[in-house]
Amino acid sequence: MLKYEDCMPSKNSTITLSDEKISGQQLADGSNGRPQKVGFVSLGCPKNLVDSEVMMGLLARAGAELSPRAEDADVIVVNTCSFIESAQQESVNTILEMTGHKTSGRAKKLVVAGCLVERFRDEIRSRIPEVDAVVGTGELHNILAATGIAPAPAKAESPFVVLSSRAEGDARAAQGRFSRGQWDGAIADLPNYLYDDETPRILATPKSTAYIKIAEGCDHPCTFCIIPQLRGQFRSRRFESVVAEAERLARGGVREITLIGQDTTCYGEDFGLKDGLALLLEKLAGIEDLRWIRFLYAYPNKITGRLLETIASSEKICSYMDVPLQHASATVLKRMKRGGGSDVFLKSIAKMRRAIPELTLRTSFIVGFPGETEKEFEELCEFAREAQFDWMGTFAYSDQKGADAYGSDKKVSPREIERRRKHLMAIQRQISKKKKKSLVGQEFDLLLEGTSEETDLLLEGRTPMHAPEIDGKVFVNDFPEDAEPQPGEFYRCQITEAHDYDLVARIV
Repeated sequence: MLKYEDCMPSKNSTITLSDEKISGQQLADGSNGRPQKVGFVSLGCPKNLVDSEVMMGLLARAGAELSPRAEDADVIVVNTCSFIESAQQESVNTILEMTGHKTSGRAKKLVVAGCLVERFRDEIRSRIPEVDAVVGTGELHNILAATGIAPAPAKAESPFVVLSSRAEGDARAAQGRFSRGQWDGAIADLPNYLYDDETPRILATPKSTAYIKIAEGCDHPCTFCIIPQLRGQFRSRRFESVVAEAERLARGGVREITLIGQDTTCYGEDFGLKDGLALLLEKLAGIEDLRWIRFLYAYPNKITGRLLETIASSEKICSYMDVPLQHASATVLKRMKRGGGSDVFLKSIAKMRRAIPELTLRTSFIVGFPGETEKEFEELCEFAREAQFDWMGTFAYSDQKGADAYGSDKKVSPREIERRRKHLMAIQRQISKKKKKSLVGQEFDLLLEGTSEETDLLLEGRTPMHAPEIDGKVFVNDFPEDAEPQPGEFYRCQITEAHDYDLVARIV
């Protein structure tokens, strides 16, 4: 159960839509002739952001005016995350903050969407009466009716419904992997939608970059995770649909595409496509106006030789691999139902680095998984020292009802989990500092993003080594006198300084 009484309104919520993204016909609300204004707050991962962009696209096509400011909106939509407890609490904090715009501001309706709805549908409605409607992860087309902008299309006519699945997913479904019976208020039907290239979508990212969701859902049995219950079985978008969307985005000025899904490396398996991700990358690399292509969330045992060869063979495909390993101890990984171990992973990493020159490798780990001993944690630390990752994230284990690990009686204390998290990140900080220092004097292509959030005196950008939003930053403090660097453009830069995670560069 969510602890609503412990939640304080968040001060960090942001409306993701910027003014220049707002477009489309406007629909009068029927009372005073002015258009309905809808404001969005999107929380969580890039996959959730794409869902927000789809909902904004549907609303704009129906005639709504999209507002970047919650205080100016007639209707506010909060798209929530429910992956771990801290994400759930941030979602609730944000909903409570947005209720203020309804009780004492301009807003007339408050809609909650996303993963939190799948997990706590009835509780949201009963515990936060200011919420007028909820929209689950598989009901995006219902955003029209939920906001009152227009009636929702009949489900049978919705372009979102898909029927493909993997044999692995069907087997896990039969074993109860996707069961939500113990969740009060969860509807019986799992989400089964996928947007396509004809679905309206308004980007909330900078004009030069965009995410494309190539698949949805997950079939893996990981005992720490409830994503399969929140998002349903794994299902891929059609090959031609992804390519068509990428081509349209490129025509609109997008130069960097990041492919996302709960597991991008399973792409195409549900309709019999072998090495589907490699084939898709090859096709996208042929789009003339695209400059950078990358993908996130690779499952360790799905990284094929063909995939590595494809990345290495194209300058447009960033030499960047994001492989969330979760742990390195074979015994912990067995309890997680992940498989593998430090020896297997080190061999795989060596293969990746041989195949892809100048590879940037990112991973993430969970510390404090139930039963994790000090010896198993030290094995993880030693693995991190040996593997020398370029980027690494560490998450404290989060107990989630519905995950198999929830019932374990071998929980690690929160204090010990936090100690281990800090210790592992201290190891990575030293690795990162050394790696970043080795880059000083080297030149790289730079995608300039604009003025730095740190200070107006610096510009900020990313190299192919930096995925959007999750990696360190490149601060630009010098450029030729006759140059006027523009956000969204590519420049050649030289690294002049290095810090623990960030770099300083000059445009040459």
